[in-house]
Amino acid sequence: MTTAVTTNGFTPMAETLSAVLAPGHRPTRPSPLSASITFGWRAVLKIKHVPEQLFDVTAFPIIMTLMFTYLFGGALAGSTGEYLQFLLPGIMVTSVVMITMYTGVAVNTDIEKGVFDRFRTLSIWRAAPMVGYLLGDVLRYLLASAMIMAVGLVLGFRPDGGVVGVLAGVALLMVFSFAFSWIWTMFGLLLRSEKSVMGVSMLVLFPLTFLSNVFVEPRTMPGWLQAFVEVNPITHLVASVRGLMAGDWDGGELSWTLIFAAIFTVVFGTLTMRLYNRK
Repeated sequence: MTTAVTTNGFTPMAETLSAVLAPGHRPTRPSPLSASITFGWRAVLKIKHVPEQLFDVTAFPIIMTLMFTYLFGGALAGSTGEYLQFLLPGIMVTSVVMITMYTGVAVNTDIEKGVFDRFRTLSIWRAAPMVGYLLGDVLRYLLASAMIMAVGLVLGFRPDGGVVGVLAGVALLMVFSFAFSWIWTMFGLLLRSEKSVMGVSMLVLFPLTFLSNVFVEPRTMPGWLQAFVEVNPITHLVASVRGLMAGDWDGGELSWTLIFAAIFTVVFGTLTMRLYNRK
């Protein structure tokens, strides 16, 4: 090895190598939005290489719609067609909210494989990997919503709110699901295995989705159960989506849904990032 010589003596080898290996300008740091979209695209590519992951957003919503429509339709509403008008928005909410738990499973899996150690060394916005998971899962939520709506239209669902009402309902569901997913990213960082994440997720999701106004009106429930249903965020979300699709823009229910979404993002987003920084 040689050493560069100057008029004053010797130039340190480190400076010489630095000049040779990095002669150009250092690349600029990606913006938070750019980094988040990149990680979101990574989540989409994972679906491309493992298409079996789409089972929960294709077959599961179809099974849920058919099963509950024909199981409860005749008993609760007198006909499956009439019950479908009430049920479909709730089934859409239930299906999408349930698959949000896979965000936490994906986070936990990457931690176990050591991928997050690599992410932490990158010169990017610290929250970008987490936001990327959520952005990638929005595609899954849209696919599940589209499948349910397609099946519903075939079975006879006719939203009085038209295309605008349906799109508004789906958009509200996407906003809420994005915020709700922060709960599972927290559990993905907190718990030790993906089975633990799924177990805790189901323990939380089943009471929230089934003890709500998805299948029946709350007024038919006992008083003590109505008290829980009325403060359940899923109840407000279902009422909002159902109203939008029916052409009834209920400002009160919409406000409560957006308030819950903001709370989930602020509280669980903050907890997620604190855990991520300490992990």
